[in-house]
Amino acid sequence: EDLGVRHRLWVYSGRRGVHCWVCDDAVRKWSPALRAAAVEYLSLVKVGAQGARHPLTPVKVEESWMSLDRPAQHREPLQGEFPKKKDSVQRWELLRARLERMRVSSRAAALGPCYADWEIMLQFCFPRLDINVSKGLGHLLKSPFSVHPKTGRISVPLDLQRLDQFDPFAVPTITSLCHELDTAGSDGEQEDVGETEPKRRARDYKRTSLAPYVRVFEQFVEGMESARRGERIRQSGECWEGTW
Repeated sequence: EDLGVRHRLWVYSGRRGVHCWVCDDAVRKWSPALRAAAVEYLSLVKVGAQGARHPLTPVKVEESWMSLDRPAQHREPLQGEFPKKKDSVQRWELLRARLERMRVSSRAAALGPCYADWEIMLQFCFPRLDINVSKGLGHLLKSPFSVHPKTGRISVPLDLQRLDQFDPFAVPTITSLCHELDTAGSDGEQEDVGETEPKRRARDYKRTSLAPYVRVFEQFVEGMESARRGERIRQSGECWEGTW
């Protein structure tokens, strides 16, 4: 919204990332400098030698701990108690309990609020933008529906209206698709003798788990085509008015 872009296709990488394909005509003509500036504007957490920085609070992770006491005095007891917890959920609750006691102590000692738990969540959970991919005009990019080489999962478009239902572990893999296509081709149905190979393949793919993701892609392309037709009509109307 801030950058005025409209046509954005979100695509799961097939592993642990997500790609945003921005297809507006104006954006595709941006220079590397302008692209880098856009990524800089959209980056909330910036990591460097001095720790995490972001506009939500001026307190850094290190300063949150150092404002109360030496970090080792908090780190060593946690390192001794962490192995006793069975999973990361219990360890996080242990850490939050310690931080809450630190927060209460900081208020009592008038040292200022402690935001260490929020800092940790921002530092480790907030998405990172790949500036090199975003600004480089000649950078190699994975296209939608490619296969991730490590997981075998298909890089599929995301339906933002149903994003809470998306399960990355349920995304079709190249192996599962091959099995589904073999099943579709040998299900015993009567085949049309005059049917061409491309038509048969199109019929088969629609019966696989990839079909709903292809439909998301088709809807995105249809939306772009509709917007482009509308822009051409508007421009032709302006040209027509200018002739009078």
